[in-house]
Amino acid sequence: MPTENQPILKLRDAKAMARHLIEHHFGEKPRRILHKSSGLSNFVFIVDQSKDKYLVRLHPSPTKITTYMKEQWAISEARKIGVPVPEILQVGNEVVPHPYMISREVRGIEATYHPDRLQIIFEMGRYAALINSISTTGFGDTFDWSNNQLSKNNTWNEFLEKELQLESRLKIFESYRIFSPPQLKKLNSILKKNGGKNLKPFLNHGDMRLKNVIVDDKGKIIAIVDWEYCISSLVPYWELSIALHDLSIDEKQKFLQGYDLSAKKFASTALLIKAINIINYAPKIESLANENNKEQLDLHRIRLGGVLDLYSI
Repeated sequence: MPTENQPILKLRDAKAMARHLIEHHFGEKPRRILHKSSGLSNFVFIVDQSKDKYLVRLHPSPTKITTYMKEQWAISEARKIGVPVPEILQVGNEVVPHPYMISREVRGIEATYHPDRLQIIFEMGRYAALINSISTTGFGDTFDWSNNQLSKNNTWNEFLEKELQLESRLKIFESYRIFSPPQLKKLNSILKKNGGKNLKPFLNHGDMRLKNVIVDDKGKIIAIVDWEYCISSLVPYWELSIALHDLSIDEKQKFLQGYDLSAKKFASTALLIKAINIINYAPKIESLANENNKEQLDLHRIRLGGVLDLYSI
């Protein structure tokens, strides 16, 4: 639901803004503009312009400009070290009254639908490791892309407290009986004990999944897209907690091979990776509770309780 600070933007108005943006930046009208389904608030259009195609993204919320700027910085840094990424041409909010991003269209297919998944996943692991080698300053959503200093978290524990709101998330699990008090105490301890180690943050894509990878017919990765959730955090913990989430056991192992993370090293990191994965379920649990969706809540209790884990005792 749009809030007071997020006005309703209708599709026809967003399309007209996209047309105006193309005329403004390229000096001629677009041949064709097609709306691409992209969620409830974000508008994405594919634009035919002369011999090129572009993507125009628009969002009704004024604060979205910071996300677009963050994506632009992260993509630029990743490109410098050989990660295949889209080419962002413009980010702004001056030409039209809403934040926008213009990029060249990446032509290929979503990796989810390619038959050579294992080789693609191996390459995803390799590129994830490259991304995770980019040093950053500050933990969380506000890092090197922003000149702001007061909103940056200097330590992992600051990030847990101020941005992730760890205590609130633990209370959500407690309120809906997802975990017992001893389990919550253990989860809290696992997440916090790294804060005193003076660990440095690095760039994480934050949503390294097959749906965000574009490949050619042969399965070669031509672009890693959708950097909206990129974040400055601990590596490989944050990245792997999300990247491994949807994969089968064989695919997980293939990703780790590409990442060049040995079985011994992964074993030493697995506990914190699991803890990050679990704590990021809290908003979903709260949403299901607010919807009074008891069936899905029960299913998530089973999932988070480890009942679906068929590989360990």
